[in-house]
Order: sequence, then C-alpha cells, then structure tokens
Amino acid sequence: MKNLLLILSTILFTGFGYSENIKTNKISDATSTLADQKKIAVTIYNAGFGVVRDQREITLPTGIVDLKFMEVASRIQPETVQIDPVTAGNKLTVLEQNYEYDLMSPAKLMEKYVGKKVTLIQKNDFKGERLPVEATLISYNARQPIYKIGNKIVINRGFEEVELPTIPENLVSEPTLIWKLENFFPKKQEIVANYMTRGMRWNADYVAVLSADDKKCGLNGWVTIDNNCGATFKNAQLKLVAGDVQKLQPQLFYENDSSSMAEVKRKRNKPAFKEESLFEYHMYTLDRPTTLKQNQKKQVSLLEAHGIDVTKIYRCIGQNYYYRSRRGDMIKNIKIGVFISFMNSKTNNLGMPLPKGTVRVYKADSSGNNQFIGEDRIDHTPKNEKIEVKLGDAFDIVSERRQTFWKRLGDSTYDTGWEIKIRNHKDEDIVVNVVEPFGCDWTILESSQDYEKRDAFTAVFKVPVKKDSETVLTYIVRLKW
Repeated sequence: MKNLLLILSTILFTGFGYSENIKTNKISDATSTLADQKKIAVTIYNAGFGVVRDQREITLPTGIVDLKFMEVASRIQPETVQIDPVTAGNKLTVLEQNYEYDLMSPAKLMEKYVGKKVTLIQKNDFKGERLPVEATLISYNARQPIYKIGNKIVINRGFEEVELPTIPENLVSEPTLIWKLENFFPKKQEIVANYMTRGMRWNADYVAVLSADDKKCGLNGWVTIDNNCGATFKNAQLKLVAGDVQKLQPQLFYENDSSSMAEVKRKRNKPAFKEESLFEYHMYTLDRPTTLKQNQKKQVSLLEAHGIDVTKIYRCIGQNYYYRSRRGDMIKNIKIGVFISFMNSKTNNLGMPLPKGTVRVYKADSSGNNQFIGEDRIDHTPKNEKIEVKLGDAFDIVSERRQTFWKRLGDSTYDTGWEIKIRNHKDEDIVVNVVEPFGCDWTILESSQDYEKRDAFTAVFKVPVKKDSETVLTYIVRLKW
C-alpha cells in the first residue's frame, strides 16, 4: 500500500509538472508587453464600446505566477476580462484577476509619500550648486506640500526638485491587468485576453449625388472610427457591428463631429468591408489589417453604388390640433417638405444592410460643381426596405389653409371642412402629398381630390399642381373622438 502511495505521489509531482513553487507556495512574477503580441482583433459596436482580443506568446514559470499583462486600453471594463489559455488548456488556471489603474503621476507620488522622508533639492545657479535638504512630507492637500525640516514646519518653500527614494508599490505607469495563475505548462504558450472597453465608436456617413433630373443618384458610404479608449492597436483585424445591442452597464458616450472627410472625397474607392449576419445584428469585417491609433479618427469606404432610382416627394403635413375645434383664422406659410426616397435592393444597385448614419446630399450646379442641398439621419436599414431622406423645405411652393365648415353632431363627433391652397412657382408640374393626421376615427364625406387611408388616423391627398399655377384641395370629414 505504501509503495502504491509513493508511485501516485511521484506521478503527481513529476508527471503533471508539479513544481517546487507550488509545494512551497512561492509566487513567481512575469510580465507581458506588446512585444509578445502576435495578433490583435478589435470589434467596435456603434453603441460606443469595443471588444478586444489580444493574443500573445509568452513563457511562464511553473507554479503560482503573478502575470502583469500590460499595455491594455485605459478605459477597459475589468468585469468583462477573460483569459483564454490557447496552448496550455487546462494546464493553466486563473486563480485571481486584478486591474490596476492607480497611475503614476507627480501628484500621486507625493500623496504616497505623506508621512515619509524625502529630499528637497534647491539649485544655486550662481554657484552651480545643488543643495539637498532632508525633510518629512507631512501633508499634500490641493497639491500644496507641507514639510517638516528638523523641528520646523515649512510651507511653500519653493524647492526646485523633490527626490523620492523609490517608486511606491501600489502605483503603475500604465493600466495593467494582473492575473494570479497556476501554471503546469513550462514551455512557450499562447494566451488570449478578451475584454470590453469604452471609448471606441463608429458611425456611418453617406454621400449622395443627385442627377440633374432628380431621378437618379450615386451613393458612397464611409465608416468613421473614433478611438479614445486609451490604447493603440497596431495591424488589428477590424470588425464593426451594427444593431441595437442591449448593454446594461452605464456607458459614457461622447458626441463627435460628424462632418466627415467623406464630404470632400470624390475619389472612387473600392468598398473594403465584407458584410455578414451576426445573431440579430450585422457585422462588417475589414478585408485587411489596420492600425487604430489612440485619439484618432479613421475613415474606410463602406460601399459605392451608382444609378440608384430615386423618387422625389413634396409633402405638406397638417397638425393634429387643427381638427379638434372651430377655427376662424387662416393658417399661412405652411412649409412644404422635400424628400427623396429609394429602395435598398439589388435591383436598385444596392441591397447591403446599411448601418444607421447621416446621409448628405449634393447636386451639381450649372457650372458642374456639387453643392450641398440637405442631410438627414437614417436608421439601420435591412435589404429590400425603403430609405427616405428629408432635404429641407421647398422655396417655390406655398401653402395655406382655412376651415370652411364646423358642425357638432354629438359630444365627441364633429363634421369639419377644410380648404387647402397650394401655389407652385416652379418651372415644372409637381404632386404634393397633403398629409392630414386626424388622430381619431374619421370618414371623408366630400373631397375634391383622391386620397388614401395611410393608417387608422391619417389620410393622404395626392394633389397635382401645374407650374406657375394654384390647386385648391377641399374636403369635409367626420371625426369621432
């Protein structure tokens, strides 16, 4: 029996690499920097955060090891960190995980030395001397040091330098992940640190150029990446995720100036991203490694399309409160909104799921120079869905309205009549969609123009107006609240 126990003990201590460090509880130290990095992958979400996969090749002593995993993002979310022992497998175990972010600075160093001896150096430029004075730092409030020199208290003596004997234990020069590991793999191995970080964001910007007749457009899409996470990622594999991902942690978002370089770029670029589905979202993968510098905005082409069929829309939108009571005044100078719409489909030279972003629209003037004519934001748009962009309000189309009829039929039922005049001062015939959002049950009793029931509470009249002329829309509606 004793022989069997001896054999089992030998197997445990030698066959599985059980080292002297473990038997004596000795802890070894190891450090990993970017010099060990073999591969870096960054996935950025348009909700304002990123996921980093940092793969490094290191050699660890066997036994209990405190590994300092340095040069990570300073805005890392420590609760999301995960270490993956790619090579060692179950021979590498994480016992404890820490994130040290008490960064070294002159103020931090002085705070750590309160109650300790320091050396004050005052220079004498005339004699070329450096005069050292031993003192005790007894307070450092609001960056105002108070020293004790001998039996005297000195405030603001104005020393040129303060010499500290050593760096305090609890300060680090940069944010550092520290793992306490149990390692049974004595050879070189690969480990991967996965973590989420704030301060990374991307957004899409689109540039559309309308044709002379407003029936076609070209569309360029650009991705603008903003890196403020506190780290630079060299030659990273870049992925972007578009979609409304639920994330419970409070997030510190920052707005960026969306006036992107895409507005001035007219060079034709090959789109660099490959799109694919990811759960209920869409992911765009850059086809080459790229470097994301700290405090850098980077732009990469997302798409380029030409010959897109466009519909131009004029829209006059009423207000819900118009219809709730008797009105004696004329409502003048009603703005006529101008929109363009197009299908995001392969038959329309598009068809890729488009992430939300800003669409800026241009049109060439008589000299051939593209001029800005409006912008709007679009939401995430899947393929085979319509995109609509508001460009502004029409200059040469005027509208006014007045109530022509009002009759109470009951406590919550009314008949009301309206006259809407639309004057077209353009050099072409147009059709204006008059949108009446009644906000209740409604029935059109009389109408001078055709209409459609958009939804339970809204009617839309399509009103043709010839150039340099006026069209009058009249109707009576029964409303039941």
